[in-house]
Amino acid sequence: MTRYVGAVDQGTTSTRFMIFDHDGREVARHQLEHTQVMPRAGWVEHDPVEIWERSRSVIQTAMSRAGITAADLAAVGVTNQRETTVVWDRRTGRPFHNAIVWQDTRTDALAQRLERDGHGDLIRHRTGLTPSPYFSGGKIRWLLDHVEGLREAAEAGDALFGTTDSWLIWNLTGGPEGGVHVTDVTNASRTMLMDLETCAWDDELLEVLGVPRRMLPEIRSSSEPGGYGVTDAHGPFAGEVPITGILGDQQAATVGQVCFEPGEAKNTYGTGNFMLLNTGTEIVRSTSGLLTTVAYRFGDAPTVYALEGSIAVTGSAVQWLRDQLGIISGAAQSEALARQVEDNGGVYFVPAFSGLFAPYWRSDARGAIVGLSRYNTNAHVARATLEAICYQSRDVADAMAKDSGVPLEVLKVDGGVTANELCMQIQADVLGVDVVRPVVAETTCLGAAYAAGLAVGFWSSTDELRANWAEGRRWSPAWDEERRERGYRQWGKAVRRTLDWVEIED
Repeated sequence: MTRYVGAVDQGTTSTRFMIFDHDGREVARHQLEHTQVMPRAGWVEHDPVEIWERSRSVIQTAMSRAGITAADLAAVGVTNQRETTVVWDRRTGRPFHNAIVWQDTRTDALAQRLERDGHGDLIRHRTGLTPSPYFSGGKIRWLLDHVEGLREAAEAGDALFGTTDSWLIWNLTGGPEGGVHVTDVTNASRTMLMDLETCAWDDELLEVLGVPRRMLPEIRSSSEPGGYGVTDAHGPFAGEVPITGILGDQQAATVGQVCFEPGEAKNTYGTGNFMLLNTGTEIVRSTSGLLTTVAYRFGDAPTVYALEGSIAVTGSAVQWLRDQLGIISGAAQSEALARQVEDNGGVYFVPAFSGLFAPYWRSDARGAIVGLSRYNTNAHVARATLEAICYQSRDVADAMAKDSGVPLEVLKVDGGVTANELCMQIQADVLGVDVVRPVVAETTCLGAAYAAGLAVGFWSSTDELRANWAEGRRWSPAWDEERRERGYRQWGKAVRRTLDWVEIED
């Protein structure tokens, strides 16, 4: 009897596998971090082989903890860090290079050249994105230009590209022995290569970026009733399970937060922050620095779109306090340290380690801590780090209200940082609206499970998924309007101090 649905969440810093029952409750999980490879300033890479090995391990361990076999799973979904680019040999399964991570800025010059050569408007209109090193298309081009023999292999059909969903599914379904090369509309919409209206690879964009079509995966829906393939019986599931759901991580969280109606929004707090607003089947083009993207497509139903505000560095700024500065020993300690002070003591931290994403889109920006005096302590820096997470989210929320014409009334939140209750209180204070966390805060995994389960009838409809959602905790604003606006003005001054720092050379 198939009693459960499983989901692989391949994220920026770790991979987890979670198992859910019909009520959307967690049955078991396992999670492992993987290595962050930083060969030089602005470059961020992952080892795809390590990611695959970690994925195998977390699946096997979670299944063992739950005491279940492949026969107990109705389906499996996959969600993933978007834009991170893997290129591998279809004959051997070996990557041609480390994965280039979404945070990586090595393609700054290419993005500027696309704009300078007059391709910016085409990319914005056709894809809903802006030319930026954030997206996969430029990363593919960099690999084709810098890895010896790769372009020839790509043109011959022997080199395959994918974001990490494609890499994992190819391996889970057999790898060199018949692995399925697919992605879904949400991940494809993050490449600068897919037409938003047709949800198909665009020949003109492929020519502009110089990417051979033969290396691209087949684009499918986010919830596939016929499935993309079944797991290899000799793989980590030790049996055949249909893989029926794929969603980029932020779209998965949108589904997990059951934001199925136009006007519903969520904010995910992870390595970065990502706020998505469902705009229904209408493509809403931003004039305020947001991205237009695919929210999901279930089976043969019409594609649902979203406005997105992407912030590169939020939770990873807390990791920076731990790993690079050494002022905390773990992420949880950031809250205790920040609680030692009443406010930020005039300190503002703009963690523009990879430039600034939405709504600024300034790859020349770099991180800055401003307002320091002899009075300040490490507690003020910790507090400023939490406030940076919240002020960046306000930047995006304000842009979203301007584009949509709908002011934010309540913010649904999820992701690891939401365990930091001080940060969530600051978020309510900075926004001036209530912040609500569901009972199941790991909505990214849950959303991938929902997409997979809908495809096989484990859940009958999105109404059934709505019934599973329950409020876990709510924070209401405590700051008055004067304090809120004074803090936001100072934040804006701090952001301006980070601009024009890096000189981009072609």
